[in-house]
Amino acid sequence: MNAKKLIGILTLFLFSGFCAASPATTPTDSVTRNSFSTGNDSHPKKMVHAIGVAFKPTYVFPTHEFLKGMNNAQSPINSALSGHLKYGFRFTPETKLGQLYPHAVQGIGIGYNTFFNSAEMGNPLAVYVFQTSRIATITPKLSFDYEWNFGASFGWKKYNPETNPMNRVVGSKINAYINLEFLLNWQLAPGTELRAGIDLTHYSNGNTGYPNSGVNTIGASIGVTRFFGGGDKSEKPAYLRCKPSFSRYMSYDLIVYGATRKKGVFFENNNSFLVPGSFGIVGLNFNPLYNFNRYFRAGVSLDVQYDESANIQQHVANEVIPSTPEEIRFYRPPFKEQFSMGLSVRAEVVMPIFSINIGIGKNFLCKGPDTNKFYQTLALKTNLTKNLFLHTGYQLYRFKDPNNLMLGIGYRFNAR
Repeated sequence: MNAKKLIGILTLFLFSGFCAASPATTPTDSVTRNSFSTGNDSHPKKMVHAIGVAFKPTYVFPTHEFLKGMNNAQSPINSALSGHLKYGFRFTPETKLGQLYPHAVQGIGIGYNTFFNSAEMGNPLAVYVFQTSRIATITPKLSFDYEWNFGASFGWKKYNPETNPMNRVVGSKINAYINLEFLLNWQLAPGTELRAGIDLTHYSNGNTGYPNSGVNTIGASIGVTRFFGGGDKSEKPAYLRCKPSFSRYMSYDLIVYGATRKKGVFFENNNSFLVPGSFGIVGLNFNPLYNFNRYFRAGVSLDVQYDESANIQQHVANEVIPSTPEEIRFYRPPFKEQFSMGLSVRAEVVMPIFSINIGIGKNFLCKGPDTNKFYQTLALKTNLTKNLFLHTGYQLYRFKDPNNLMLGIGYRFNAR
């Protein structure tokens, strides 16, 4: 499976999960009429809708010679600009989720990007899900917020030895899009917010294609959000400010995932080749997590993975160094060199619909240089039901080397 298909599946994966999970219609999310009767709430609204626009001028990190100026334009690619249009919603105080997460807004967005070198980079269009909420209240009308975006970007000009030979940064027409922002949020008027802050973005194909140096940016973000039909969200009746009680408990997430990846091999004369085709990956995670409160849980994870490409470098069958990738031949490595089992420490931020899980771990049952490593994981869990969720993740080695995507499904035992 090529990178285009796999990233396309990732996008469909995210949006199908989001559409299935954006409910506000389940009985468990609503506060009953008998609990808070106002005389006019026989059909209380469950969501407040929002439209937002944002503009982001950013600096492109010079992580490769191509970005430093070794390109056809003979000019550094050190700046980018994007414009974004977003639709979101938040739950009203008449719902359980609205009481628990009064400032959380989630939705979908699109963003048009330019790197001022369309001939070699393209002008990719990002499509993503997002979530934003408050970190701290500064004044009644000013707060410190965060926002994350996760999706895919389409329309890149990828490396091609004939038509785009100098771009050894982008290896796919479609790349994953990951964004994090820290923002000051100023309420201009009831239902209208001005937001400005710092923006961090990463583009990558998840090692599904080569080259995969990735593109990283940092910059500013400024935008306006308008809410419809909800009035001033800061004005809530006193009886709606009480949150249901919470008791700490253990939950257990079981996740099964799969992906494909590309693999390169290196020879003594500094020749390197991309092995033709893709390699399959399957894995399983078991996460016992202690729920400290409604917003945070942490624990450990038993991580099992089989990587069809692991340690093939040590099993090249060619007696002489091949001249083309098509000439490379391998002996199949033994199972124990492609199988690994590790233990990782996990922390998870819990919000409506989505949870973000990060982990740092080390394989303890492994053999060979490709698996005997420390690894890091970042995953987005999209709740479909109270127990079932989609898992969209990414694994790194040594905090910098991309390893593989982790696309799967999970089940939460003892969910509450």
